[in-house]
Amino acid sequence: MKKVSFLLLIIYILFSSELFCQNLHLKIDGNTEHETSTIDSLSYIKTHKDYRSIEHEIDSIQKRLLKIGYIENELKNIIKINDSSFKTQIHLKKKFNTIYIYYNETEIERSLLEPISKNIFDDYFELEFSKTESALNFINSKISDEGFPFSKLYLSNIKVQDSSNLSAELIVKSETKKRIISNIIIKGYEKFPRSYLKHFLKIKPSQVFDLTKIKNKTNQLNNLRFANEIKSPEVLFSKDSTTLYLYLEKAKSNSFDGFLGFGTNEETNQLEFDGYLNLNLTNNLNFGESFKLLYKSDENDQKTFQADLTLPYLFKSPIGIDLGLRIFRKDSSFTTINQALKLHYQINSKHKIYTGLLSTESNNLLENASLTISDYKTQYYTLAYEFTKAQAYNLLFPINSKLYLETNFGERKALNIQEKQTQLSIDAFKIFYLNRKNSVFLRLNGASLNSNTYFENELLRFGGINSIRGFEENSLFSSLFGLINTEYRYQLNNSIYIHSIIDAAYFENKIIDTKEKLFGYGFGFGILTQAGLFRFNYANGKSENQKFKLSNSKIHISLIANF
Repeated sequence: MKKVSFLLLIIYILFSSELFCQNLHLKIDGNTEHETSTIDSLSYIKTHKDYRSIEHEIDSIQKRLLKIGYIENELKNIIKINDSSFKTQIHLKKKFNTIYIYYNETEIERSLLEPISKNIFDDYFELEFSKTESALNFINSKISDEGFPFSKLYLSNIKVQDSSNLSAELIVKSETKKRIISNIIIKGYEKFPRSYLKHFLKIKPSQVFDLTKIKNKTNQLNNLRFANEIKSPEVLFSKDSTTLYLYLEKAKSNSFDGFLGFGTNEETNQLEFDGYLNLNLTNNLNFGESFKLLYKSDENDQKTFQADLTLPYLFKSPIGIDLGLRIFRKDSSFTTINQALKLHYQINSKHKIYTGLLSTESNNLLENASLTISDYKTQYYTLAYEFTKAQAYNLLFPINSKLYLETNFGERKALNIQEKQTQLSIDAFKIFYLNRKNSVFLRLNGASLNSNTYFENELLRFGGINSIRGFEENSLFSSLFGLINTEYRYQLNNSIYIHSIIDAAYFENKIIDTKEKLFGYGFGFGILTQAGLFRFNYANGKSENQKFKLSNSKIHISLIANF
């Protein structure tokens, strides 16, 4: 008996709570079937938890009707049909389709109205009534962008023009004087190089205050390796000044890159190793400077030493300087020394142009004279262009696309003979995203040397992990080459990805009159660890007419550590 009574009590409680928590239903009709259909098209909420919610929904419907042109809509009484149902009626009356807005030409320029209206006259313009609110917001935002952040905009003297049109006067209230940035204060990274504000971000004192543009510009800080934006800019307005606050932090921008490669020598069938060390130091002096040091020794008894120094915005100007030194030694055959001096101009955060000089001197180290290797000197004039688009949110792939074009033209002096030469080079890549995890990496790299005669020690060198994979480092000599690197990438998470390797190249060597096609196939993966980005590549290279040999495979291991 007690169990039955307890069960009945539970049932009573459940049904009682359902009764106390029952939903209320709302029905809104128009004065005609057409008006009811118009109201239903607004998809209003019909089920509510209490009466206050019903009142709020009816008020919302009236405001929505007003915005689409039913400015005279009238609400009848709310009728309670039963304990859970309510009904009301809204008389829509006339719908106004167009509004004629009269304005003062001294306050609003005609060009400001062109994006929002097709019919603009000397003292008024036409608008679809339903677009009035968005149009006024647009005008107000543009006035604010011109240095009047406290401007107010509203319609006055609204009248009925005819059966379906209205007229009104546009009133603009703003400060008489434009707001100008008087001071810029950096919080968090006080030693941030100020030249980057003026020339990289294009933000400086005495500039017209435009918060929207400022936010867009500070987002470009993500394109810099050495600084991050902590939070959005803030502004302090006083009677006579406008102070802009930027919140930045210094980021880890130094990197150390190295790889170890090994493979089987085709002639000796012995395992051989090669590798390199690459050190990048950025902004250690809080000047935005960059220093790169590269030392490479590979299995062909080739050694490379390279040092590059970049000093941006010299003397607070938009001009920077790039200095470069490169020494290459090929066993006991020859040495080549390249010296470069370039001036660069940073157009904006993505675009940069260069001009400068490139000097080369090469010496024949062979005891016996050689027809293909000779002492020579060259003097080139350089023009270059660089485009970089970053994606700082992706730690594995911080750069989405990049393009570098360079042309060198000048003369070579060898054996008391002067000869004109031209060099062209391109290096470009882009990541195409299929979805959040799948992407395709595509890189195009190529160069050409145009001359009447050629020496082996001046030919272009390519091959290896940063060129066509599956071949030894700098093992291929050419007067012209072009290659395509492709990878299908699958990102397992934010720190691990795997990829395919499909490379193809074409090169010409005019000294031995050779034209050849090369291919590289393989796979790899990358892991972002606390030490840095660890990469593993396995690739097999072959020429067009060569059979596939497992012994030609190369394994490349590299680690890029940031500090």
